[in-house]
Amino acid sequence: MEPFRSLTALVAPLDRANVDTDAIIPKQFLKSIRRSGFGPNLFDEWRYLDRGDPSKPNQDRPLNTDFVLNQPRYQGAAILLTGANFGCGSSREHAPWALLDYGFRAIIAPSFADIFFNNCFKNGILALTLEHNVVNGLLRQVEQQVGYHLTIDLVTQLVTTPSGERLPFQVDPFRRHCLLDGLDDIGLTLQNLSAIEQYEAQRRIEAPWALLPG
Repeated sequence: MEPFRSLTALVAPLDRANVDTDAIIPKQFLKSIRRSGFGPNLFDEWRYLDRGDPSKPNQDRPLNTDFVLNQPRYQGAAILLTGANFGCGSSREHAPWALLDYGFRAIIAPSFADIFFNNCFKNGILALTLEHNVVNGLLRQVEQQVGYHLTIDLVTQLVTTPSGERLPFQVDPFRRHCLLDGLDDIGLTLQNLSAIEQYEAQRRIEAPWALLPG
């Protein structure tokens, strides 16, 4: 997993509350367990004017030009600014996979659904909360200023606006540690590789029969 320390990036505003995981990545695209390849179908029902078909390519599909991610000014955005209760609905891990594959490394919202929130951190996305009125103020600034960038520093736990305003945020210390060091569940396990190998070696001596093929 790629470490997250500091990010300065273009912001895309999605001024909607209660965005569920089926809107983030519709159910027909859940046939793969690979973590890549979902970005083109992120927010599929909002980005395109037809119904998405996993068996057909996306490049010839009609775009909804009113949708924020299809607007030229937001191309290349890596920070998503959105409404409360983002990621509600089913617990599909494909939702953060799609966001990450599209290019988002951070999401700012007043609140998140719990399972989605956990899945973001497990996949290298910083999901951070700011007060509702603060998010609304940022949404207005993004819409008024083309090329609006924010800097998110996980080390100092500060969001800095183009005007220099600093907005503190809180992150659970364990989740912060994992993001800073790029540790997913496998990475955390491998930190104890030496102890695991010692246990397995001792186990071969004490109970060799337990390691025989079935």
